[in-house]
Amino acid sequence: QVQLAESGGGSVQAGGSLRLSCAASRYYVSTGCMGWFRQAPGKEREGVARITGGFGLAYSDSVKGRFTISKDNAKNTVALQMNSLKPEDTAMYYCAASQYSRCELAESAFRYWGQGTQVTVSS
Repeated sequence: QVQLAESGGGSVQAGGSLRLSCAASRYYVSTGCMGWFRQAPGKEREGVARITGGFGLAYSDSVKGRFTISKDNAKNTVALQMNSLKPEDTAMYYCAASQYSRCELAESAFRYWGQGTQVTVSS
């Protein structure tokens, strides 16, 4: 059974940085499409960033230029570097994995999900 475990969440002031990490088990980050999503209280879950098996990148407009998704095939992990954080970035962040090597940044494209890690940005 595929397992995804997020870490690195926490509380930070606006303008600060956090780095989230997702460790995958029974899933090859090197060939699969991975993504990060977030869900704020009272809002729908939204796609933040995704990286394909071939290192193709995609970002939501709200984080473009501030967040960077990357992966370490040797460690079988995916990371989300978040800089210049804003209070509106406050949310539960989820790591997700697709069955396929390429995928869109859409919830329906991902089959496997982690439990999430909380990010809180104060003004």
